[in-house]
Parts: sequence; C-alpha cells; structure tokens
Amino acid sequence: MGNLNETPNSSRLQIAIFGRRNAGKSSLINALTNQTVALVSAEPGTTTDPVTKAMELLPLGPVTLIDTAGLDDSGPLGKLRVERTYKVLNKTDLALLVLDSLTGVTDFERELLQTIRAKNIPVVGVVNKVDLAGYDRAKRLEWQKQLQLDLVEVSATTGAGIAGLKTALIRTAPNEDREGSLVGDLIKPGDFVVLVIPIDAAAPKGRLILPQQQVIRELLDRGGVAITTKEDRLKETLEHLGKKPALVITDSQAFKRVAEDTPEEIPLTSFSILFARYKGDLPELVRGVKAVEQLKPGDSVLIAEGCTHHRQCDDIGTVKIPRWLNQLVGGEINFEWASGLSLPKDLSKYRMVIHCGGCMLNRREMKYRIGLAMERNVSIVNYGVFIAYAQGAFPRALRPFPELKALLEEFG
Repeated sequence: MGNLNETPNSSRLQIAIFGRRNAGKSSLINALTNQTVALVSAEPGTTTDPVTKAMELLPLGPVTLIDTAGLDDSGPLGKLRVERTYKVLNKTDLALLVLDSLTGVTDFERELLQTIRAKNIPVVGVVNKVDLAGYDRAKRLEWQKQLQLDLVEVSATTGAGIAGLKTALIRTAPNEDREGSLVGDLIKPGDFVVLVIPIDAAAPKGRLILPQQQVIRELLDRGGVAITTKEDRLKETLEHLGKKPALVITDSQAFKRVAEDTPEEIPLTSFSILFARYKGDLPELVRGVKAVEQLKPGDSVLIAEGCTHHRQCDDIGTVKIPRWLNQLVGGEINFEWASGLSLPKDLSKYRMVIHCGGCMLNRREMKYRIGLAMERNVSIVNYGVFIAYAQGAFPRALRPFPELKALLEEFG
C-alpha cells in the first residue's frame, strides 16, 4: 500500500519529456530528479515504454516526470512505441522537447512541436549534451528561430544548466488550478458532511479507496467535519447527529437505499459525481444520460475505466451497469469494455460511452476523452450520473451543484 500522505499521481502536474532516440531524455530525467530513475544507454531505443517519477518541484509542488520512447523509433514495435509516446500528450500538462546538440532540429521535432501546440500544451525547449565537442552555441539561435521556441542549454551528464531548466519549467508551467475543488466550494467551515462508504468484497482491505481519501482530506482542509458510516447505519447516524449535515455523499452503488434514508431537504450526491465535476465536464456528462432514452436492444455501448483492477463477481463495470442498462432498455445491449491507458481509436460504432469517475486520470486526459466522444457525436456519461439515473436518484443527486440548475430544468 502506498503512503497515504503522498499526493495522488492524477493530482500532480504531468511533465512529459519528448525527443529523438538517444537525445538524452532518460539522462535528463535522472539529472532533474538527482536519482537513477530511467535506464540510460548509448544504444538508441533503450526507453521502450513511458517511465514516470514523482517529485517535488518548488514552487510548483508535486509533479510527475514522464520519460518517453524516441520519436524516430523504427520497425513494427518502434511504431507502437511512438504511438504510446504520442498518447502521453493526452495527459501532459507541460511538455519538455529535447534536442540533441549534434543533430539539432529535424522533422521529428517540428512535427511534435506542431502537435503539442495544437493541443495548447505549454512547452519548454532544451538543447542537451552541450558539453560534447562539436557543439556550436551559435546553432541554438538558429534552432530557436526555426522552432519559434526559446531553448535552454544543458548537459545531463555534467549537470550544467539543470538549475536553469528547472527555472524554465516553473516559469512555463500552467498556473491555473489544475483540479479545481472536489467538495470544498459546497460547504462552509464547521459544516457536517456524512460520507456513506459501503464495505463489501470489492473494498480494499485495510484502507479507503482514493476518491474517499481525497474527499475526506479536502473536507478537513476546508474546515468541514467528515462523518463516515455504512449504508445500513445511515438512518441511525442522521438521527443522532444533533445537527443537519450540509451534504451526504455516497458510493454510487448505494444510491437507492441512501436516497430513501436521507431526508429530501438534505443535499445528496456521490463520490463519482464529485469526480465528474472535479476532473471533467459535469454538464456534458449529465447531457449524456439523455441518450439512454434513445437506446435500443442491439446497440453498442462502451464501458470505459481509467485503470485496471481485479474484477469481483458482481463488478460494477462488467456486471451491474450492464444489468441496469439492459433493464432500462428492455433488451440486450452489445457491451464492450476498455480499461487503462486509452480508449478505442474509433468511437463512432458506439451509441454511448459510460466512463468511470476517472480518479486515476488527470483533468487533461479526462477532458480529452470527453472531447473525443463529442467529436464523434457519441454521448458520454459518468458512472455516478448513470447510476443515479438508473437507481431513481436523478436529478436529486445533481441538485447540490448550482451550475446545473438550468440544465436540470430541461429534464423536467
């Protein structure tokens, strides 16, 4: 089990390092972290899959550095590695483009920089290996002009320029709040918030899952009072509080019982809906639930999760959601599943995408996935929103969010 004091990777600034094979990307990540994180070799193509390292980069705070395979990798496997490298861009908050001091600017760098800029990702340019004989410092000005990008000179081997590179990263990093607020803007200091946390066979032994941890931490940070209970003790808990809670937050799977036991005047939502708002585009995910009414038996639906995990006998994504959707449609839907790093390339075959809360994805990647579905005119909905709809807790579970007021009026 990881250290619970550590910032989750999905909440860290994601800094990805790109460049040709043997440009010194792995050496650079080792120099930035002052650790041997990535395998280094004179043989091109040593890095085959993205390698990550969490670190603190003050004043930015917690960041994740991502080392990627070279963009000029060749052969069938090389092509797959390059595809994985480009997929990293979907979650990149800040890109680091590395030039080899002896080869400079090539078509690979130009193409990548164009792609980075098309995605509106801030980028820092680096000339590595400036300690090698044959490097002419005047070339940097020429390369800067070609790329229209300032370049920092460094040597990952000697450490020269690394401090300046860190300064450039800090200066270029996006300064907006990358994650926004989970629950802090919904409460005032001193408010009671009841968290309903079922403990079943799927619950990890000895700990809470990440969304629950993060909600509790933000409540404490904002001066709220977090009260946890199981679904079968909720009614008793509310009766003995002595003070009406400002909010009840439940695991989505317990929506039906929790909604029945929570008085109508007490606002109610779920961890998954909070994450839909926190990581993505809650209004779009709410609009997506309308597609359920148009589904017919035989339509194709994709159920997507941002991570891989052990499946239980009554798994939410492979068993419960399909069962509920089939019941709503009145027949058998054709389900497909995707988990982990990416969605299928072509979403146009699906009538709907039902996506998990995205607790393991950062905001940029979750927004990318939502945008991908929208581009293909495919409705996309979040687990929590769909389950609220399926379990009769819709639109009650969305009322705590003022930004949804007009949208909910459309549902009647």
